[in-house]
Order: sequence, then structure tokens, then C-alpha cells
Amino acid sequence: MAGLSLNPTKITTPTLQSHKPIYRFNSLTNPTKTQLKFPTNPAKTHPKLLHFRHSSVSESSVSVPKEVEVDDEEDDPTAEMNYLDRETDPESISEWELDFCSRPILDIRGKKIWELVVCDSSLSLQYTKYFPNNVINSVTLKNAIESISDELDVPLPEKIRFFRSQMQTIVTKACKELGIKPIPSKRCLSLILWLEERYETVYTRHPGFQQGSKPLLTLDNPFPMQLPENLFGEKWAFVQLPFSAVQEEVSSLETRLVFGASLDLDLLGIEVDANTLIPGLAVASSRAKPLAAWMNGLEVCSIEADTARACLMLSVGISTRYIYATYKKTPVTTSEAEAWEAAKKACGGLHFLAIQDDLNSDDCVGFWLLLDLPPPPV
Repeated sequence: MAGLSLNPTKITTPTLQSHKPIYRFNSLTNPTKTQLKFPTNPAKTHPKLLHFRHSSVSESSVSVPKEVEVDDEEDDPTAEMNYLDRETDPESISEWELDFCSRPILDIRGKKIWELVVCDSSLSLQYTKYFPNNVINSVTLKNAIESISDELDVPLPEKIRFFRSQMQTIVTKACKELGIKPIPSKRCLSLILWLEERYETVYTRHPGFQQGSKPLLTLDNPFPMQLPENLFGEKWAFVQLPFSAVQEEVSSLETRLVFGASLDLDLLGIEVDANTLIPGLAVASSRAKPLAAWMNGLEVCSIEADTARACLMLSVGISTRYIYATYKKTPVTTSEAEAWEAAKKACGGLHFLAIQDDLNSDDCVGFWLLLDLPPPPV
């Protein structure tokens, strides 16, 4: 491989070595698409989604004339959801994922309906409620969060994650008044996949649905910034691990108290064969533990190889992108970067970040399992 570095001015030898337990990247030149299955209708495939409880939307300004009669309430696209899994201890749900945004649905005034969608990462808690567009503020959101707690008899969460930067002021104010820590993060994967499913099974079937309506609050794709000095590594390499080895690294997050973050792929409806090679990025540093600790304080979302700029982009939070690494643009390095991105796409966006003391090390100091998802259609 060509010599690549996170910070070329800080190393004297640019030669990269392969991560010892990870196969060299050059075998991914022609990646084979793996068997990842994102259910088109999780309500029919995931046990957590078999128990949706709906309550009809009250007659208000968000109501729309019904064009058809719906016999089964659970198939009613105008119904709201209020559900807590009976087998789940309410005290165990300490983090929520939240979206508060307009939907491609018009009310009786011809205005877009807004909707609050809340869940936890395990989908044990599911809640939706429609609002007219003239009551969208932090007070409405604060009251709604309290209502969820009261109606489902669950404690207020310790943290609430949300992925829209445009709603940061409203969400932050509502959370802080309730003593909840707001976390801006695109790692709201259960929520994002649920919104994708709701678009197909709920919004498009709603009598007020507006075909071709564009999202009001689009996700940010900000101009990349320079990486803070405390996040610099010394060497990096494109690598890959069999999925079985990825699972071993994920399990070590708790057993060895390694820094990082995991994903519940079973819950997300993602099926991966144990032998499937998952692409990743290995970063080596003589200060690996401090580096991993700093990274652990960020909501690491994804890594992208930008062949036009000849660099790697690190996305964190909801609106921050860093130039994580650069390399000399040549046909070889461009081919490697393109192949890495192709491998990531073939794995449905699944990839990882590993931080080590040395690229030859058998152990990781930090390990983040990442999923690069397209933004929801709403």
C-alpha cells in the first residue's frame, strides 16, 4: 500500500503495515455484496413491532378528511402510537431517540402536519403524536415528553438523542428544563430506520399525503473542518475483519473495558454472515488510550473516503465533519479508497474504526462499529 498518514508532519516513516489480525485491504478490489436484510416492514418481522398500540388522532387542526374507511385500527395511517413492551423493565430505559419534524402530510388548513416520534434503541418504547405547525416550540415538546412518561408510566430518560441540527435549540431547551441531557447525534439508527419504515407504511397511505414533498429540515452535510490536535493519530490503514471477529471486538468493549460503541444489528434487522469481510479503518498512535478516550467523548457516526479531496472524512454528532486523514492522490490510492467505499456499500454501510497502540497489535484500545445510513425520506 502507498504511504498514508493521519498527520504526515509527525511521523518519519510513512510505510504502513497491515493490522495483524485483519486481512489486507487489497483483497477487496472486487467486493462481493453481502446478505444484509433491512426489513421493508419491520412491523411484520420484528417481535418488538408486533405489538403496536394505536390511539386515534383527536379531532383538531391536524385532522384531515378521510377518503376511505379503515376497518382495522392498526392499519389506520392517521392513528398515533403509544406502546411499551410489557416484558421490559421501565427503569431500564434510560435513553430515548427523538424526532420532531414536519411530515409530507397536509392538515385541514392545507399546512404540513408535524409529528413527534420517540423510541429507545431496542424499540421497547414507541410513541408518535401529530401536532399542527403553529404550536412548534420547546414548551410543546417539554409537555409532550412529560406526557410520554406519564402515559407509559416510565421515568424520564437520562439522555435524549436527536439528529436534526435545526431542532437543536428547541430540543435542548425542552430537555434541560426536565433535567435530561440532550445528545445531538446521527447514531439514532433505530429511529432513522423506523422513520424509513413509517414513510412507506404510514405517511404514503395517509389521506393528506403530498407526493413529491421535500423534507422541511434536511440533514446537514457541512464543509469539513480541520481535525483537532487531540484527535490526531500517527498511522492508519484500510483494513477488514470477518464479521465473526468484529463481534469478538464488540464483546470486548465490556469485558476489557475498551473505549468504543456497538450496534444491535439483530434489532436493526441486519443479517450478516459470520465470514463476511467488514471494511474498517485501523488507526495507530503511541498515545492510543488518550486518543480513544477523546474519541469516546464524541458521537462517532461514520467514516467516508473522499477520493476527490484525497482524504478521509470523520462524521461526529449531527453537523460536524473532520478531515480525519489525507493521502497523496495517485491511481493506486484512489483505487484503494474507491474499493473501500465499494466494500462499505456492499455491506449496507457497515464499517468500523479501530484504535491501537501499533498496527501490528492483536488488541484494540478503542473499537467503534459504525453504520452509514442514507437520511430518512422525511
